[in-house]
Amino acid sequence: MLPEITPILEEPALIVRNTETSLVVADIHLGIEWDLYRSGINLPSQMKGRLDRLLGYIQANSPDKVILLGDVKHNVPKVSWQEKDEIPRFLETLAEHTHVDIIPGNHDGGIELLFNRHKDIRVHSARGAVIDGTGYFHGHTWPASEILAVSHAVTAHNHPTVRFTDSFGYSVVEPAWIRTKFNMEVLKIHFGNLDFENPAQWADPELFVMPAFNELCGGVPFNESTQEELLGPAFSSGGIKLEASEVYLLDGTRLGLLRNIRKLKHTRVRNKNQNRRCRNSKGST
Repeated sequence: MLPEITPILEEPALIVRNTETSLVVADIHLGIEWDLYRSGINLPSQMKGRLDRLLGYIQANSPDKVILLGDVKHNVPKVSWQEKDEIPRFLETLAEHTHVDIIPGNHDGGIELLFNRHKDIRVHSARGAVIDGTGYFHGHTWPASEILAVSHAVTAHNHPTVRFTDSFGYSVVEPAWIRTKFNMEVLKIHFGNLDFENPAQWADPELFVMPAFNELCGGVPFNESTQEELLGPAFSSGGIKLEASEVYLLDGTRLGLLRNIRKLKHTRVRNKNQNRRCRNSKGST
C-alpha cells in the first residue's frame, strides 16, 4: 500500500495516510522570539497560537501521530529560558492528544532533555526514519539509507518560498511546497555501498520539501537560488533534482517547474554578494 500525501489547504502541514494517519509539520522554531529580542525586536511569545493551530489540525484530522520534522526549538547551541518553559508544555500537550514523533533538526540538540520522557513522545535519529512506509529527514544531514528504499520521502530545513519582483522593485514572497526527486547519480557517490539496481534498497522516492510552520523564520526563495546556496548536503551537492522541481503555493496553485519559473521576468536572480547576505541573515536555520 502506497502512502497518500495531502497538504492541508492554506497551511504548512501535511496529512500522510497509509496504515495510520500522520500529521506532519516542520520548522516550528519555538523560542525564536527570545532570539529576536536579543536583536532588538520585541515580540510576545507566539507559542500558544502555534499550539492552538496544531491542536486545530488534530481535531480536524484525528491523526494517529504527529511528526515534527525538525527544528522544534530555535536557539543553538544554548537553550533559552523561553524554550525551557515552553517546549515541555508544547510537546506534552500534543502528547495528550496523540503520539508525537520528533525527527531532530540542526536546532534540536538536547531536546530529549526538555520533556517528560514518560510521555508519548519519541525522538528519532538525526538522519531520519521511515514511519509507516514514508521516509522523513530534516535535511541538515544526508538521509538514512532506508529512506531511499520507500516510495515517498519528506524533508524540510530550507523553508522554501518563491519571490516575485515587479518593475518598480516591489517584491511578494510566498511559502511554497517543492515536489521533486533525488538525483541518483549524485547519491551513488555518497551511498557507495547501496545497490541502486536493487528495488529493496533504491525505490527512487518522490520527495516533498515542506515550508516552515513558523512564519517568523523567513525562507529561501527557490526561484532565485542555485543548488550551492541551499542548505543541507543533499541539496548543495546536487543530490536533489532542483531544476525539475514542481512548485506549489499553500492554496494549491501549481506554479510549474522551477526551471520555467526562473525564466519569468518577475524572478530576479541576485548577485553573489546579495545571496551571501541573505544566507547570513538566516543564520544557522
